[in-house]
Amino acid sequence: MSATLTTTPAQAPTSPGPTPERGRLHRPERFWGRIFIAPPVIGFALFALAPLLFSLYAAFTHWNGLSAPLFSGFSNISRMAGDPQFWQSLGNTLFLMLGVPIGLAISLALALALNRRMPGRAAFRVIYYLPGVSSVAAIAILWQWALNGDFGLVNQLLATVGIDGPNWLAEKMWVKPALIIMGVWKGIGFSTLLYLAALQSVPRTLLEAAMLDGAGALLRFRHVTLPMLSPVTFFLVVTGIIGGAQMFAEINIMTPTGGPEFGSATIVWYIWQQGFQNLQLGYATAMSLVLGLMIFLVTAIQFHLNSRNVFTVE
Repeated sequence: MSATLTTTPAQAPTSPGPTPERGRLHRPERFWGRIFIAPPVIGFALFALAPLLFSLYAAFTHWNGLSAPLFSGFSNISRMAGDPQFWQSLGNTLFLMLGVPIGLAISLALALALNRRMPGRAAFRVIYYLPGVSSVAAIAILWQWALNGDFGLVNQLLATVGIDGPNWLAEKMWVKPALIIMGVWKGIGFSTLLYLAALQSVPRTLLEAAMLDGAGALLRFRHVTLPMLSPVTFFLVVTGIIGGAQMFAEINIMTPTGGPEFGSATIVWYIWQQGFQNLQLGYATAMSLVLGLMIFLVTAIQFHLNSRNVFTVE
């Protein structure tokens, strides 16, 4: 008589599902979570996504803002390619961006000075930062008066050293340098503040180690301080280029006609003129999209080029 031994396959353990009590607790949390994120999502859809989608269509139309847009294909792109004022305003915008490296150099020098122990440095920090919290319109009006060719403060200061200053805002040769000076003065406080914070975060151990290795002040600055400041420099360069490409209010106040011989008109000012003065909103939308694409490409190239050069602490 033989006995057979039978075995049953082991059943895989099953993970217990959520209990009804847990599900009942999570449902109101998910509901209120959706309620809290709804306002920013709806705001983004209404005020960012929807205008962007409409602009993608309006850029290929003839539209004056009053009647319905009429599809025109690539006529706005062709017009842009042959528009000398578009290329001149784009060139003016690129020229004004020379103020970005100039402003960064001055800001770094000021930050190095303010990082030292000296009497009144807190007051100097406040004074340099005041333009950063001032109204753009107020700054533009102030500099419009200061750069006046007849009674401006700048020419009065130049006259004290025997220099006959030009009519800054009325001469094509001088209007862009005048705007660069104003832009550097306006943004120097913010850049100085960031550089000062970065300088104070440089580890003292690195500087002391370089000093023990025989590195002088210049070598320590070049090989220790500057690499530690590279993230701040990269941030300021990117934001400076993006902000410079969108310069409008200063131009519209200081040179409301685009300057002598269109010498101070920026691309954003020209877009505004075509869209809201000449009622060529289709053409202005096409230029806006081209400008946005250019800013995106320049920013992407900067991120790619600086990915290996920016020092990061891990």
